[in-house]
Amino acid sequence: MFLGLHFAARSDVGLIRSNNQDSAYAGPHLLVVADGMGGAAGGDIASSIAVGRLAALDGESHGPDDALDELKSAIADAHAEIVDRAHNDPELSGLGTTVTALLRAGSTLCMAHIGDSRAYLLRDESLDQVTTDHSFVQHLVDTGRLSAADAEHHPKRSMLLRVLGDVDADVPVDISVRETRAGDRWMLCSDGLSGVVSRDTLRKTLLEVTDPADCADELVSLALSAGAPDNITCVVADVVDIDASPDGVGPPTASQIVGSAARDRHRPSAAGRSAAGKAARLSTPDEVDDDEEPSRASQLWSRARPWLLPIAALLVVIGAAWGAYAWTQTQYYVGAAGDDVAIYRGIPEHLPVVPLHTLVERTDIALEDLAPYQQTRIDDTIRADTLDGARAIVLALEANLPTPVPQAPPSPTPEASPTPEPTASPDTTAAAMEDGT
Repeated sequence: MFLGLHFAARSDVGLIRSNNQDSAYAGPHLLVVADGMGGAAGGDIASSIAVGRLAALDGESHGPDDALDELKSAIADAHAEIVDRAHNDPELSGLGTTVTALLRAGSTLCMAHIGDSRAYLLRDESLDQVTTDHSFVQHLVDTGRLSAADAEHHPKRSMLLRVLGDVDADVPVDISVRETRAGDRWMLCSDGLSGVVSRDTLRKTLLEVTDPADCADELVSLALSAGAPDNITCVVADVVDIDASPDGVGPPTASQIVGSAARDRHRPSAAGRSAAGKAARLSTPDEVDDDEEPSRASQLWSRARPWLLPIAALLVVIGAAWGAYAWTQTQYYVGAAGDDVAIYRGIPEHLPVVPLHTLVERTDIALEDLAPYQQTRIDDTIRADTLDGARAIVLALEANLPTPVPQAPPSPTPEASPTPEPTASPDTTAAAMEDGT
C-alpha cells in the first residue's frame, strides 16, 4: 500500500487585523502552519522564515530514520535566521512565530510543534487534538488550577510560554512520530480558527465536507462568521491509498503557500465586503495600521515581551513552590530525636537545600520504654494538624507507658553468732580459791 496526501491550504487576514502574519505550506510530503507575532516588529517575517526553511524538505520522500533529524535541523536553521534578523535590525526585536509541521516518512508522520497552533486528527469519526498548547492558560489547566472549559474563554489564553523567536537560547520543540493510515484526515490551524470555532463545529465540518479544498474554505468562512479577530489559517490533508485509486493516479502534487509567505500576502479578507466585515471595521475605528511608524511604547513593549512570558512562568513556579513550603510549616508530627520522642514542625521529608521540618520539643519519653508497635509508629512518624494535637499524641504515649513493677528490698544475710566464752561454774571457782589459799 502506497500512501499519499490530498491537501489544501487557506489563509485569511480576518476582519480586524490590517495584515496577515500567518504562513502555511502544503505539499506531497510536508504540511506546515506558522502563526507570526510581533505586529510591527515583524511577525509576518518570522512565520515566512519558518515556512521557507521547512519547505525545502518537501522535495523528495524521506525515510523514517532521517526524517526527524531533517525536521529538527530545518527548525534550528529557522530559529538561527530569526535571531540573526533581529540582531541585524533592532526594529525587528521581539519577532517570533509558532510552528506546527508534519513531514511524511512512509506510513508515518514526523511532527514538530511549538506555540499554540494546533494539529487535529479525524479518525473513525473521532476528532482528537494531537498537539498541546505551549501557553500560560494550558499550564494552568495541566496543573489543575483551571478547567478546560474555562480555558477556552480565559483572557490570557494567547499568552505563550514557548515560540520560535529572537532568543539565542535553544528553544525546546515537541518532536514525535505519528502512525498514519488511509482514511485519516489531518487539520493544522492557527488560533485564529481554533480560538473562535468550537471543537464540535470543527469535527462536524471535517466530517461532512469531503473535499479538502472545500473543507478548508468552509472552516475559514466559519471563523469569519464568528468575527475573525485574528488571522485565520488552516491546512486540511487526507491520507489516501494511491494503489486503491481506480486509475492508479494519486491526488494533485502541486504545493501551496498561503499567508505572509505567499506572493499575494496583501490580499484583503474574503469577507471584506460582507456585513460581518463592515461591522468589524465600524467596531474598531481606532485600529492602528501595521505599516505606520510604531510608537516608542510599542517598540519597548515589543522588546520586553519575549522576556515577560518566561518571567511570568518562572513567577508562577516560584509562587507555587512557596505556597507548598508555607503549607508544610503549618503541619506537625511526632517522631524520634535520637533515643527520645520529640515533636517537629513541618513534614518528615528531606530536600537538599530547603529544610522541611524543625525540632519543636524534645520529650522525656525514651523510645526503648515504648511498646514495640508504638516504636514502629514513631519511626513512621505520627502526623498532627496543630501543636496541641501533637502534644495530645505525646500525652497518650505517656499514658500507655508500661507501669514499672515494684521490687521488694533484698533480705539481709544472717550473720554467724559469736561463740560464747565458757563460764566457770561456782563449784569450780570455789575449789580454785581453796587451792590458792
